[in-house]
Amino acid sequence: MEKQHLTIAGGGSTYTLGLLMSLISEKDNFPLASITFYDTDIERQQKVAEASKVVIKEKYPDLEEFIVTSDKETAYKDKDFIFVQIRTGGLEMRIKDEEIPLSHGIVGQETCGPGGMAYGLRSIKDMIELVEDIRFYSKDAWILNYTNPAAIVAEALKRVFPEDHRLINICDMPISIMNGLATLINRSVWDLDPGYFGLNHFGWFTDIYDTEGHNLTDEIKNKILSEGLQPESEIAEDPSWIATFKQVEQTLRDFPEYIPNTYLQYYLYPKKMVEKENPKYTRASQVIGGRAKEVFEMCERISARQTIADEKLEGDVHGVYMVKIAESFAYNKNEKFIVMTKNNGTIPNIPKEAIIEVPALITSNGVKPIQVGEIGTFYKGLMESQYAYEKLTVDAYFEGSRLKLLQALTLNRTVVNANIANDILNDLLEANKDYWPNFA
Repeated sequence: MEKQHLTIAGGGSTYTLGLLMSLISEKDNFPLASITFYDTDIERQQKVAEASKVVIKEKYPDLEEFIVTSDKETAYKDKDFIFVQIRTGGLEMRIKDEEIPLSHGIVGQETCGPGGMAYGLRSIKDMIELVEDIRFYSKDAWILNYTNPAAIVAEALKRVFPEDHRLINICDMPISIMNGLATLINRSVWDLDPGYFGLNHFGWFTDIYDTEGHNLTDEIKNKILSEGLQPESEIAEDPSWIATFKQVEQTLRDFPEYIPNTYLQYYLYPKKMVEKENPKYTRASQVIGGRAKEVFEMCERISARQTIADEKLEGDVHGVYMVKIAESFAYNKNEKFIVMTKNNGTIPNIPKEAIIEVPALITSNGVKPIQVGEIGTFYKGLMESQYAYEKLTVDAYFEGSRLKLLQALTLNRTVVNANIANDILNDLLEANKDYWPNFA
């Protein structure tokens, strides 16, 4: 089995250690010759890298080369895979993404609603530049991008790189939900074969089968309604995620046809989502004072002690998911995963150019989406409205149109009020003046 050369763009991310452990857990199926960390934040990356050296020494001694760099050529030249996880503006701008909408009584969330629009508009420029850099040095590398908000990023990248079939956008939420569903029925998540359709952070599980073809959907639905759904793995004890997964029960009671993606709560119950938030201590502040702080403290302990003994450090399900997708690309395994891809008739009664999220076969020749067929009026209406918001946001970026930003926000189900949309937009324009293009 040929060894791969991998770069993690965003090496200073708090998710990098978990991703490294996921790579280690899959090293027999996805063997690596080299791992390269690349980040523009040298100090932050160095903290993660020093701990990673210890992890590699103890858990991956047969890795031939580990490189830490802020040089693009070193990061991207002659690579087979690039995993991309960047956050333009950092967690500090995420605070503003969440606080500004909440100050107007509107959902404040990093990927949904006005906050998602703000984050997306910041991400587009850096993501385009990053892909151009990668393609300059490695024209055939597989780029697996999980930079948020994935829907807006994917829509923008589709326009700039329309023929780049080795540029794949992936979200970890479907596998995180499936992990919770599997636990409900005492199964491994890797034994589940889901039917799914939607847009990113905006979709539904239609059926859940096991690998032997038994339909588990009704059993899972009944379990959700009787016991609720709990997050698993690295988010199992996070109060915010516990509340998010708990909401699935009400959503399923109200709309029992399909099992919802957890993010639908923001669009279907926006008032409730606003009421449970503290505008002065949002999710971003929780992350800064919680997971981010804990990860960097762990990095410091590992670096100081030169061992990972006694540390709770393991691969997470979404990291393993990413690696398994890479395996299927690298070795033509033809395995099925939920990924983002251009519609092109997979769902015939929505726009063919929309970026949808559906199960697909992953091959060395690219993504082969599995036909969904026409969807019902309720889902079609929701998806077309959400896609119009995403499309207008990206239109606005490339055209410099403030009008289209206002149209996008007014369409978004978390807002739907033009006066409020205008007020929020003014605040976001001021907060993002160093990141957004000029909007006329």
